[in-house]
Amino acid sequence: MDAPLSPHELVRPWRRATIVASVVAGVELVLLLGAGALLVAKPLSHAIKHHAEAVAFAPAKKTALIVAPAKPKPTPVAQPKLARGQTAIFVLNGNGHSGAAATAAARLHQLGYRVSATGNAKRQDYATTVVLYRRGYQPEGVRLAHDLGVKVVGPLDGLEPAALHGGELAVILGA
Repeated sequence: MDAPLSPHELVRPWRRATIVASVVAGVELVLLLGAGALLVAKPLSHAIKHHAEAVAFAPAKKTALIVAPAKPKPTPVAQPKLARGQTAIFVLNGNGHSGAAATAAARLHQLGYRVSATGNAKRQDYATTVVLYRRGYQPEGVRLAHDLGVKVVGPLDGLEPAALHGGELAVILGA
């Protein structure tokens, strides 16, 4: 007499059959994708090759000659009217480091400049040090920038001349 089949014995053949069918379908998919790629790749590569040859062997287009605008000639800076000892400088800390203005003031004293005052700038996020000059003191500002190795020199911007505490130049220290 045959024993009745348990539910686990009925499920196992279907599980194996499903796994085998899935593997066969996956292999067929990979083969079809590979065959499709081979069928499309050859005509596509020929088209790209012909286009590249056509572009390479085409006659050169006539282009207009582009002339770069002439660089403006830097205006010569006059000789400073004031000696270093007569030039008063207002030093502002614009980098947020404590004591940076005092350190810069000491260096300016060593270079022979007169420091009128030190303080903090309105902003503490200057990326680079800036030398600012009052109207008529550009030569002194350029000389100070050269002495400090500063590349940014400009007219007084954002400060009133009265805010310089009697100075002709301002240095805003950056990072």
